[in-house]
Amino acid sequence: MKKTYIAFVLLCLGQLLLAQYTSGIKGYLLDVEDKPIKTAIIYIDGEKVSEVNNQSGYFEVSGLNDGFHKLSITSTKFNDYTESIILNPDEVKDISITLYGKGDIDDVTIYGTKQIHGLDMITRLPVAPRELPQNISVITSEIIDKQGALTLTDAVRNVPGVTLFGTYGGASESMSIRGYRGTPVLKNGVQVDSDFRSASLLSDMQGVSSVQVLRGSAAITQGIGNGLGSPGGVINVVTKTPLFLTAGNVAIETGSWGLFRPTFDYQTVLDKKRTAGFRLNGAYQRSDSYKPRVDNNRVYINPSFEWRPDDKTTVTLELDYLNNNITPDRGTVNSTDSDKNNLLDTTHKFYGWTTDNQNTKITTYSAKVVRKLNDVLSLRALYAASENNEETYGLGSLASPYRFKDETGKDVTDFTRRARTLAWSESEDKNKVIQIDLIGKNIYTGKVKHTFQTGFDYKLNKTNSITHGKYRRDDRGKVILDPKTGLPAIDRSINIDVINIFDKIPNVLPKGINKSAFDAIASTSSSESEVYGIMIQDAVEINKYIRANVGLRFSQDAKKPNIDAANEAWDPFVGVMVSPLKNISVFGNYATTTNLRSASNPTKDGGTIGSSVTNQFEVGVKSDWFNKKLDFNVTYYFIKNNDISYQVYENGVGTGYYSKAGDLRRNGLEIEANGHILENLQVILGYSYSDVQYKNSVAYVNGSRPMNAPYTTANGWVQYLVNNGALKNLVVGVGVYYVGDRPINDHSSDLRADGHGSTPGIKPFNMPDYTTVNAQLGYTYQNIGLKFFFNNIFDKIGYTSYYRGGYINQIDPRNFKLQLTYKF
Repeated sequence: MKKTYIAFVLLCLGQLLLAQYTSGIKGYLLDVEDKPIKTAIIYIDGEKVSEVNNQSGYFEVSGLNDGFHKLSITSTKFNDYTESIILNPDEVKDISITLYGKGDIDDVTIYGTKQIHGLDMITRLPVAPRELPQNISVITSEIIDKQGALTLTDAVRNVPGVTLFGTYGGASESMSIRGYRGTPVLKNGVQVDSDFRSASLLSDMQGVSSVQVLRGSAAITQGIGNGLGSPGGVINVVTKTPLFLTAGNVAIETGSWGLFRPTFDYQTVLDKKRTAGFRLNGAYQRSDSYKPRVDNNRVYINPSFEWRPDDKTTVTLELDYLNNNITPDRGTVNSTDSDKNNLLDTTHKFYGWTTDNQNTKITTYSAKVVRKLNDVLSLRALYAASENNEETYGLGSLASPYRFKDETGKDVTDFTRRARTLAWSESEDKNKVIQIDLIGKNIYTGKVKHTFQTGFDYKLNKTNSITHGKYRRDDRGKVILDPKTGLPAIDRSINIDVINIFDKIPNVLPKGINKSAFDAIASTSSSESEVYGIMIQDAVEINKYIRANVGLRFSQDAKKPNIDAANEAWDPFVGVMVSPLKNISVFGNYATTTNLRSASNPTKDGGTIGSSVTNQFEVGVKSDWFNKKLDFNVTYYFIKNNDISYQVYENGVGTGYYSKAGDLRRNGLEIEANGHILENLQVILGYSYSDVQYKNSVAYVNGSRPMNAPYTTANGWVQYLVNNGALKNLVVGVGVYYVGDRPINDHSSDLRADGHGSTPGIKPFNMPDYTTVNAQLGYTYQNIGLKFFFNNIFDKIGYTSYYRGGYINQIDPRNFKLQLTYKF
């Protein structure tokens, strides 16, 4: 009996022990290009339990007890990896782990099947770009670093169909996609500058993890497209966050025009359980310009924190702050009317004053929580906000020639002379975004696999602006009253002098002229918008050959100013992708973008102008070659902007009434090839053709193109790494970038004088095309890197313009930069 009892106890203990050690983990080790890592060592709770030594990167660890474990992985070519996991009784957790190469803590491929960090801010779906029936390009920090990009323009020139619309004197960057001006530019999913005309952004590349460009309609996730460039696409700048490594780098750059730019990037794990990570990026920049009396000072800081309290929850906090002081430069002028190209080469001439300055302070911050509800469902909540404060003090527009009456009383226009005025303005732009998404991944209905998202978002924007002015006074100093209003007359700027554009320009303000000379407020304005939206998307994998994406969004403008105006929008997205071969996919899509910004504008018949809907059709081919080493994509698009509107003018004066102005139609082709043809040879190639025309228009000449919309763009970049021999680790790169000619302004019809600098019936000249050639040379020894960047080698002159606003800015002439980096 005693022996039976002992046997029974031992049996129970055995069953108990067996029950405690039936859990485990299995999966694959992959690099950032989703290639298998063939050798590695796996530790559980500090003890070596397995080795990976196979071609697929597969690993399996069994016999673990349920509960909390610390998983660590080491490999000779990759950074150490640590993750906290929790195992339930009898659970075998299936995971895939990505290891980052040593020294390349942010490197990811431009395209490919991998889900890119931050991409869910513009797609809201956990689906890789390769699997979406729409054009999405991702420029990573690896490319930004290799090319020495300092601006958003430097980064997105690698994407065909994307160009710089204007820099507004070097103070910001407004982008164009497919000929649309003022493409919305987001930072971590929130728009920083909400101006519908420009949607510009000033960003420092030091803190950028990737720049994501979605070409075509983004209405399904972004909502109402009230900006002029919204139907063309959206650009999202994603900042760096912790990768749960202890690593970093410091660098210093110097170059042409007194460039001095130290930067740093450091990240670490904060606790022994490796549940919390912190990262800090920063930069200081001091530089002059090829223009005399133009300079720039900048301070940038980018801290981020990520907390993973368990294997189901991730909390990410980000902050991004930029304080930039620049001398705004109006650029050059045209010495004749806008029908002839007589732009002056003002490389060594500055029309403003030494005291001119624009201060921009941009703060963006966000909090994101992702919670896995079970194996297929997760909840994602995002709060993001931005504050953009600008103060501009300096030269007003020089676009208009000097007009006066001669001795006979006849009106005379002198294009060689310009009146200089001093202007002072301040603005504040605040934006907030809330997104809540329920995401389902790998859910099956029969044999059909679904990845879906349903969500709600809320966007709030508030703007305030002040234009300082000066009371208009008579010879005795008494304030003059406006005869129409009976109120004091106020000038929006101070008249300084009249200059000859060919003469030497005085750059010092007259004595006594400063901010104290502005003794009045010329104007104030404010606006507020609130938009709610709900949407649902489903990425359906019918079988390995056919995929489909369907989505529908409802948006409502909560600040409708006119009770009779449209304030709701329904925008669909339907896309299909067919893969007849494993490496080739043919896709097509249809989507709309609804604009409600002008919906409440009154018409002469007592109604309102109503909403404007842009319809988009796309077809294309996505393919990868040489074992996914090269992506080759071709896209054709047709976009029709229905019923654009304009204010009716009479004798050059706006009536306050609006009318339909016809259609704006676009069709074009985009071709791109990107990847590593060889292990040490990387290429980025692109070409775009865009035919944009006004149709059935009374406001613009039919067949004419909008301002700054080029027919063609092209880009090419090749980099070669010497990986053996005496020159091992030497890197050589060459880039070529082309922007075609484009109209400097819209071609208004004889019936319209709109006050935008377009002479009715006169065809504006085309801004000339230009090609720039850049080169990079680098060498790495252990943790030290030295790079030399040589830009615009052939010293070509090119221009970006916002002719209406009085900015015609030249691209930088030939320049160089030297960068020294230490990684630890």
